Amino acid sequence: MIAGLVLATNACTLDSRDATPPSTTLIVALGGDPGALNPAVTTSGGTHPVTDQIFNGLVGLDQQLNPVPELAERWTIEDDGRTYRFTLRTGVRWHDGAPFTAADVKFTFEEALLKYHSRTRAALEGLFDRIETPDDLTVVIRLKRPYGPLLQRLDVVEASIIPRHQYAGQDLLSGEPTRRPLGTGPFRFVSYAPGDRLVLQRNPAYFREGLPGLDRIVFRVLPNPATSVAALQSGDVDFIGNVPGPDVGRLRRRPDMAVVPSTGSSGGSVCQDVLIPNLTRPPFNDLRVRRAFAHALDRRFIVDRVYYGQGQPATGPISRLLTWAYTPEVRQYPHDQEAARQLLEQAGLKARPDGSRFSITFTHANNHQRLAQVLREQLKAVGITLELLTVDFNAQVEQVFVKKTFDLGLASFCNGADPDIGVRRVYVSSNIGPYPFSNGAGYRNPRIDALFDEASQMVDRPSRRARYVEIQEVLAEDVPYFWLIDSEGLRAHRTAFTGFRLWTGAAFETVRPTTVASR
Repeated sequence: MIAGLVLATNACTLDSRDATPPSTTLIVALGGDPGALNPAVTTSGGTHPVTDQIFNGLVGLDQQLNPVPELAERWTIEDDGRTYRFTLRTGVRWHDGAPFTAADVKFTFEEALLKYHSRTRAALEGLFDRIETPDDLTVVIRLKRPYGPLLQRLDVVEASIIPRHQYAGQDLLSGEPTRRPLGTGPFRFVSYAPGDRLVLQRNPAYFREGLPGLDRIVFRVLPNPATSVAALQSGDVDFIGNVPGPDVGRLRRRPDMAVVPSTGSSGGSVCQDVLIPNLTRPPFNDLRVRRAFAHALDRRFIVDRVYYGQGQPATGPISRLLTWAYTPEVRQYPHDQEAARQLLEQAGLKARPDGSRFSITFTHANNHQRLAQVLREQLKAVGITLELLTVDFNAQVEQVFVKKTFDLGLASFCNGADPDIGVRRVYVSSNIGPYPFSNGAGYRNPRIDALFDEASQMVDRPSRRARYVEIQEVLAEDVPYFWLIDSEGLRAHRTAFTGFRLWTGAAFETVRPTTVASR
């Protein structure tokens, strides 16, 4: 038996709640609890690493982010781009044995994605005319106008299909089905102990012959990145989704480890870490304060010392990695403490004898404590007192996006394969509401709404790029968010396993041991 698999087996047997695992068990470190397991209502990077192994989309995405068949085996585009006709695979079944049909697709879009999924809702809510299901294996999506990026929005990350027979009449956000999910995907749900671990096992009836290549996946909740790295080194886990900068060199020197770059994840691809000011109340309802805050941030220091160089300082709302839509030619806010102080004076926020001007609370997850401490020191230099409120990831999402009880929050917003997928939802006014990873700042600008609408209706990229350039120019003037870093993350796994697809949410479907273990 190869070493990696021996260690993985030993890791699983530490907990008497798990039966003795099969030889091909992959242990994955999770940075936080995944929470409710309904991927059709959230873009959470804590939920999707698990659910993207359980569910499927109508289409998948290849390594170039082009659409490929998944639950839909083929499709046609009709009526000058206003109608998409999908033919579904035959013989696909939910994990409880019930047949997958067109009714599940219609239910998923109408009752989940278009109501709760922040990226899908932001772009498609006013675009869909109707969804028709002429038979069990045909879905016809009729749009009010042409929409170029639709197929890129239909993978497991953006549009996981959920079972109508399980969810009809249930609470889609936190009801019983969110605790025992049924999918069509390569792995079936087994158990979930919050704060500890979640177990999936191979779906023997999966529609892709020969897959998955693993018998079981165990997700262990390890919020501390240092703990995850230590667990990887000791063999207690086999895959970590984030490698802290100080550990990169050490892991790369080990022959039993692979450290690989990735701009994608189960929460999406081409991501940015962004500070979220609450624009609905002082002090961030004042543009001068927002610009002062932006000048107070030393992004290069943050990228180098907090993120250890795994990315570049962000210049605006679209990542430089989305090259066809990105422009750096927008208003910039270089680190300039004196400019920040002057803007705060103009806003009437005078310095007290001790140098302080006002205080705000930064609500952040426990895995961002180092960032929080650096922000506190940088802002203190211009008279802003940053109180730190550290909570778990799901509590942060609840306070910032749902309850709106915050001054300053943080999110990793993923641009996706197209700005209409991941950028639009953060800025359009129609996406202000109690939805995770939506327009949390409460930003409203009719011109921005109109530009996103115009870009989505165009097909040729030069015309679309012109709209996205103007969007970046307007947002850089308004500063509705504080863009920190265009992320370029590193993942690490034991070389006992191969076949990771790190550009897609379904990263583990094709993973196999590098050699067959003998028992």
